[in-house]
Amino acid sequence: MHVESKEVENKLRIILRDILGISAERAAALMPESGLFGVLPELDSMAVANLLTEIEDRIGITVEDDEIDGEMLESFGSLNQFVSGKLCR
Repeated sequence: MHVESKEVENKLRIILRDILGISAERAAALMPESGLFGVLPELDSMAVANLLTEIEDRIGITVEDDEIDGEMLESFGSLNQFVSGKLCR
């Protein structure tokens, strides 16, 4: 994994912890295959909006409405991949 990807992963863990109110231990335990939307009870549709806003603000990317789908939020790995891909553009 590139250093940049690891940095994004760490930032995403902090954002998820802050937005969802989960413990640091729970955030640290997220693996690439860990499910997000539909798996984490804290991640409901309202939390998704807050999560995406925080990702934009803290990481400095823009998430367009047409980019938001279930696949992007399916797992921690897919969210990390999406955000990392946005940074490479």
